[in-house]
Amino acid sequence: MFVSYNWLSEYVDLTNISAEELAEKITRSGIEVEGVEVKNDGIKGVVIGHVLEKEQHPNADKLNKCLVDIGEEEPVQIICGAPNVDKGQKVAVAKVGAVLPENFKIKKAKLRGEASHGMICSLQELGVEGKLVPKEYQEGIFVFSSDVEVGRDALEVLNLDDKVLELGLTPNRSDCLSMLGVAYEVAAILKQDVKLPEPSFQSIDEKASDYISVKVEASEENPLYAARVIKDVKIAPSPLWMQTRLMAAGIRPHNNIVDITNYVLLEYGQPLHAFDYDRLGSKEIVVRKAKDGEQIVTLDEQKRVLTKDHLVITNGSEPVALAGVMGGANSEVQDDTNTILLEAAYFHPQTVRKASKDHGLRSESSVRFEKGIDPNRVLKALERAAQLMTELADGKVLDGIVEVNTLDVEQKIISISAERINRLLGTAIETNEMVAIFKHLKFEVTEQNGMMEVTVPTRRGDIAIEEDLIEEVARLYGYDHIPTTLPVASQSPGMLTDYQKKRRKVHRYLEGAGLYQAITYSLTSEEKAPLYALEESELTRLSLPMSEDRSVLRLSLIPHLIEVVKYNNARQLDDVALYEIGSVFVSEGNVQPTEKERLAGIITGTWHEQLWQGEKKKVDFFVLKGVLEGLFDVLNLSSSITYKQAKREGMHPGRTAEIYYGEELVGFIGQLHPNVQKDYDLSETYVFELSLSSILTTETASVVYETIPRFPSITRDIALVVDRTVSAGQLKETIIAAGGKLLKDVKVFDVYEGEHLEAGKKSVAFSLRYFDPERTLTDEEVTKAHTQVLTAVEEEFGATLRG
Repeated sequence: MFVSYNWLSEYVDLTNISAEELAEKITRSGIEVEGVEVKNDGIKGVVIGHVLEKEQHPNADKLNKCLVDIGEEEPVQIICGAPNVDKGQKVAVAKVGAVLPENFKIKKAKLRGEASHGMICSLQELGVEGKLVPKEYQEGIFVFSSDVEVGRDALEVLNLDDKVLELGLTPNRSDCLSMLGVAYEVAAILKQDVKLPEPSFQSIDEKASDYISVKVEASEENPLYAARVIKDVKIAPSPLWMQTRLMAAGIRPHNNIVDITNYVLLEYGQPLHAFDYDRLGSKEIVVRKAKDGEQIVTLDEQKRVLTKDHLVITNGSEPVALAGVMGGANSEVQDDTNTILLEAAYFHPQTVRKASKDHGLRSESSVRFEKGIDPNRVLKALERAAQLMTELADGKVLDGIVEVNTLDVEQKIISISAERINRLLGTAIETNEMVAIFKHLKFEVTEQNGMMEVTVPTRRGDIAIEEDLIEEVARLYGYDHIPTTLPVASQSPGMLTDYQKKRRKVHRYLEGAGLYQAITYSLTSEEKAPLYALEESELTRLSLPMSEDRSVLRLSLIPHLIEVVKYNNARQLDDVALYEIGSVFVSEGNVQPTEKERLAGIITGTWHEQLWQGEKKKVDFFVLKGVLEGLFDVLNLSSSITYKQAKREGMHPGRTAEIYYGEELVGFIGQLHPNVQKDYDLSETYVFELSLSSILTTETASVVYETIPRFPSITRDIALVVDRTVSAGQLKETIIAAGGKLLKDVKVFDVYEGEHLEAGKKSVAFSLRYFDPERTLTDEEVTKAHTQVLTAVEEEFGATLRG
């Protein structure tokens, strides 16, 4: 809402407060003032000039040589290119030395050999937006009425010495979508009275009911419809003071009748509509629901197809307006209009909102109807507009209002105690001060023994319960005056929990390892939800999903990461390495699902490439396993993590392992099944998913540091022949257990299956390193420990040394 400071001063005395100070007070009272625009900011030296002579420039077809009286001793010659400049006009002239917007300075100049002492200005050149300039002046200069005094400050005449406050209104404060609503607010802040307009006019003897009848078939959507008839109007431009106020509010002037309806809309917050009575086509107004497929051409010359959800104003047969949104072109006020049918109504907010949304039409009228208007201002606004039409359009108002009124208007009465207000605000405001606040707001209030009964005026539709009254007291008492208190609680510095610290470690490590973080939807489809889930769960379905693809809460992060890789591959990004930390939702029937945090990753393409040296490494299982092992090292979990070969749906049957922390399954790692890769058009792609909440909440042993050994170690290599079903991991566990305290390191360095081994067998080669940090080992000690290892693997797996 744009509020003219000069216009506002007609309703409230602002002589002792500037626009900037007022903006600060309004903001502190709860309505944000987003800015104060100084209309004449940086402009000076612009006066009213009188064009005495005009002739064609001798050296230019599109320029005119004008002799202009600017209120000084001698008239000045000005070269002007405006197509509408003419002798006898009163115009805005920027004198030599004047400054226009954007610091444009006017100097003496020669244009095609002719001297020019100033500039005849258009409204756009004075800082007015082009979309707000009346159509007749959009391509040229602005022409004042003939009674304007020559030499007077043009900015003052154009009301550009004004300041405009831009209010950022929340949806509940629709009462401030009018000048009177803002005036009530400002008067309450400044503890003043509001000077309201008092419409008065003399109607003629003819009856409005002889010209028009009103019938409302949709009384629920339109409980109040009122009309007046004004005869013998003369269509002309509205006076300059009205035009400038409309432009300051962001509305373009049209003609006196249309401008009056817009002016009253801004003043009272009540939308009005003026029909050309002679173009209406009948002597009746029927308000009804539209028929499916019915059409109307609105004032913007667009054909609108209506449905039964839309409310229309008709002449008994065809629509002449889309109720509360926009009038029809078939009854538009034009230059030859003589008789006006003036409408004021109360339309149901949801009905107007529906029509506005369906047709993409958001007008000044629809905004106010949608948010709610004051039902007690409908007829007052009608009278105000009728008065202005008699004054500014020489109209004659017919006697009587033709109306249908089934609107039941009740003022809300709320009782509240001063003790409750003080208790909730933490204040000690006197009861009489609270009563004074309500009276400044123009709320009727009676008080007895600290209990107040407040009658809320209908213009304040946002006041409905006790808490609303408490808010009114708080904001007008002053939020700055409400005492501040510290919460009663043990004071401790803010810090991250252990879980949060570990999660940050995970982020830093994975990004350092070359993976980028992804964030995907928590919602997925019913088909994808159960894929790659770490644990079985019922699906959690949304009652009102956006679409079938987003109808179920996910059980795994991997399906969406696969889609991310596909999206990148389709855009020629073949090397992708991503991770995501997010929640899955495990459900057990008709109860709220349990939210569990997961860590998932996906890699595909080339992991390392050095073109200069011709080195290239494709991603494989061990690249991703190495990333995870590094992560477990960072979290001090490596000693308790084991990998076991597994088969999982959607994963490669020979390149998948489950990850255990002790005996607990905490995740899996492996290659996507070739069929999945084919479905998504992917190359070899590897994924992992971990139960992050499980591994980060696990208690880990403290890090123990050992000195670097001063004594040499002894290495023994063995190749064990075992059944193909025996995994290297099983052998390694047995070797470590049997090696005792001298065995410090065990590594697999070869696996062989081939023609020199019998069917069903394989050879697994290990490198074992023995040492004692306190002394040099003897061959006998190493041989004893090594023999224990060989005996253990032979007894447990039937392993033999490969010859």
